[in-house]
Amino acid sequence: MKAYQILSFDEPPSLTEVEKPTPGEGEILLEIAACGLNFGDLLMAKGQYQEKPPLPFTLGMEVAGTVVETGANVDDLPPGTRVLVGGGSGLAEFGVFPAAKALPIPDDMPFTDAAAFQVAYGTSHVGLEHRLKLQAGENLLVLGAAGGVGLTAIEIGKLMGATVIACARGKDKLAICESVGADHLIDSESDDIREAVKALGGADAVYDPVGGDQFKAAMRACNPEARLLVVGFASGDIPQIPANHLLVKNLNVMGYYWGGYNVFRPEVIRDSMRRLVGWYEDGKLKPHVSHALPLEQAAEAYELLRSRKSTGKVVVTMT
Repeated sequence: MKAYQILSFDEPPSLTEVEKPTPGEGEILLEIAACGLNFGDLLMAKGQYQEKPPLPFTLGMEVAGTVVETGANVDDLPPGTRVLVGGGSGLAEFGVFPAAKALPIPDDMPFTDAAAFQVAYGTSHVGLEHRLKLQAGENLLVLGAAGGVGLTAIEIGKLMGATVIACARGKDKLAICESVGADHLIDSESDDIREAVKALGGADAVYDPVGGDQFKAAMRACNPEARLLVVGFASGDIPQIPANHLLVKNLNVMGYYWGGYNVFRPEVIRDSMRRLVGWYEDGKLKPHVSHALPLEQAAEAYELLRSRKSTGKVVVTMT
């Protein structure tokens, strides 16, 4: 079978021929239909991600497909079951995954939606509800708002009753933010983020996958007792936080790595996914996939992420 693999951290990924895997106890074999791409993949390809699999390994954290075979002690996911699952090795025609991490999806949910669903919506939902404890009526500032997690943070923030201030680069990206429910729009290219947020009443909660100067501006626009969630550093700049600013305004800055919950509190992710799939079935969520490319064009798909030419999610399809 074909797989898009990292053979060396000094070389670009390549499409290679590998043996089709066999499921072991507690595992399922999926015929993979689609895989969602994430910024974490770009770091993983360089050996710079929080998790560093042994070489060689297959990229792709976010998978959707059909069960074709099960290992021992797997009784609830018979062959033919359509599922989403995370954990890696998604950019391949087949893959083996722990049955405990797989979640059946509705029959009318396209695989491209399922592959765009788990990381972006899961990250935003657990971040906003479990970590930030967002409350109805609060001002939520979303940085990098036109990206995969940014758009989902807008949608979920609105479902939770917040007033959402979306910050993104350029009119086209801001138009997409508005289309998914953002109440206010800030152009990070031309607007003074601090002054624009303060003019809207300040931020009570900040969702930040960007870092850098945008984090610093957001922190200065916070209301007393605001909470800032550090989701990532898409800017490439990890900000240094002056503790005296936290003291003066009684601010809380929280680190957040969604994938970590798979290790120390997996029930948080399972419960979140069930609620999110329910919201999808009710028509309350609609994944935004700006590009869907075949496996043979995986390199081009990742370049869309790297160059920030995509909005929402980029998905690679296997057929």
